[in-house]
Amino acid sequence: MTTTALQVLKLRRADLKRCAELEQVLFPGDDPWSWEAFVSELDQGHHYVGAYLDGRLIGYAGLAVVGRAPHAEAEVHTIGVEPGHQGTGVGKALLRALLARADEQRATTFLEVRTDNEPAIAMYRKHGFEIVGLRKRYYQPSGADAHTMRRPAAGTETGE
Repeated sequence: MTTTALQVLKLRRADLKRCAELEQVLFPGDDPWSWEAFVSELDQGHHYVGAYLDGRLIGYAGLAVVGRAPHAEAEVHTIGVEPGHQGTGVGKALLRALLARADEQRATTFLEVRTDNEPAIAMYRKHGFEIVGLRKRYYQPSGADAHTMRRPAAGTETGE
């Protein structure tokens, strides 16, 4: 029996329609991103990766970096994993790819996560993030709250 390993690669423009389809499944109550939103992210030069299993996109993640070390900041824009593959390490692999890019830039990394998304919060904590704020009614139209989380830049006294 042959098992194909998960590959995390630069997101292909041809897969943006699939990203938008996954958004509809993953975030139906919180204004899921459209195909155009993903195109805009790539056109702005943000770093997007896809998780591929047997050549099929099962997850995606994006990061924006602004500034230069030692003042660079990165923001995780999105991480999405097909429901049937959640809890299998795909999200962790995507996050690690984003953090590798942030670390190359020695950027402090920020993200927002729903306050009720305990699995994601636990994963982020394991990767050095801490909760630094609360954004009331951040997700729309559901009105769900979000934690703002921060991970120090690699190579700093408090970084990895």
